[in-house]
Amino acid sequence: MLTIKKVWFDETRIFVELSDNRVIGTPIAWYPNLRKGTSKQMQQFEVWGNGTWLHWEELDEDLSLEGFLTYKQEPVKA
Repeated sequence: MLTIKKVWFDETRIFVELSDNRVIGTPIAWYPNLRKGTSKQMQQFEVWGNGTWLHWEELDEDLSLEGFLTYKQEPVKA
């Protein structure tokens, strides 16, 4: 079963390393509740569902492994 092994952030992205050693990075801006959080708040997450969900209690955010693998941000139309 594919799971989240590691999570980290830089200034603009959230990264997850998966149990098959893939690394996926997506923009924090895609997740409005994370975007509003401080660096300290973003570090306060829990891994749920046997490694398939990330949960931020204080930021009211939940991200799934499936979402990291399939989510695509729609382009902003001018």
